[in-house]
Amino acid sequence: MDQIEEYWSAFLASQPANSPYTEKDHVAEAFGDGAALAGELGQLVASGTKTGTCSALWEWQAEGSPIPKAGLISIVLDGAGKPICIIETTEVTLRRFNTVDADFARAEGEGDLSLDYWRNAHKNFFSRTLPKVGREFSEDMPLVCERFKLIYP
Repeated sequence: MDQIEEYWSAFLASQPANSPYTEKDHVAEAFGDGAALAGELGQLVASGTKTGTCSALWEWQAEGSPIPKAGLISIVLDGAGKPICIIETTEVTLRRFNTVDADFARAEGEGDLSLDYWRNAHKNFFSRTLPKVGREFSEDMPLVCERFKLIYP
């Protein structure tokens, strides 16, 4: 058994016998687009500071993947691919980049938690990642905005 499945097994062992999590599927993934960012963002999630994230709808469409839904269980990985915590998605909304508000920016838990910081950091991120799917950053680009809760340290 690999370390991700061992981590999942340890989580299930910490739950009551009738826990709904025993019947749920899970994914394992890191935040960001590189090891350093994955480590930084993963620690923000594990500390409870980061309770939201967003991604470009265009990336989901390019991959042919369905967007996440409330109830999704994710094992958060650090920059080395090691599990550091488990989260459950509580809300998924679609919104334009330029309609993200200060509350959601704060939930992202990054930098000084301001909307200005969020806009600058995410403009840089999407400007770096979107060309891989043949797109460019725009102020009105569609985002998949997720909120989640930490369910296992």
